[in-house]
Amino acid sequence: MTESEVVVVRPRRALVMCSVLAVILLATFVVVAVLLRGSDTGVIFQPSDQAAMIGIGVLLAAGTMLFATARVKADADGIEVRNVLMTKKFAWSEVLSVSFPDGASWARLELPDDEYYSVMAVQAVDRDRAVAAVRALRRLHKAAWNG
Repeated sequence: MTESEVVVVRPRRALVMCSVLAVILLATFVVVAVLLRGSDTGVIFQPSDQAAMIGIGVLLAAGTMLFATARVKADADGIEVRNVLMTKKFAWSEVLSVSFPDGASWARLELPDDEYYSVMAVQAVDRDRAVAAVRALRRLHKAAWNG
């Protein structure tokens, strides 16, 4: 390991699944919007209603893609964790360990006072990539604590 090693991890399967789900959501809402005009429910749908349905589809698709933005960036100084909406940076001196408990969906940083911070970028569904990521993060953590 070099002094300037940087580990960057992003979830792979979550990106694929979120992309597929976002396309399905958007397509569903576009189809519903198109079919609204021809329905015999007694309600008169306007083009604004159709635009609103498509807008809802866009918002739901965008919200789904937020789950694919998780990322971890770690170096000798510390670790930066970006989950769905927040990014938080920790110095290695604040982190007691990097763990991946049995049955957990993602890794976590063990912090003082029995607290932890989830690392959504390192997901169990990524299997070997998750193992390699945890090992790399543990290597950086160990080097920081021993150095």
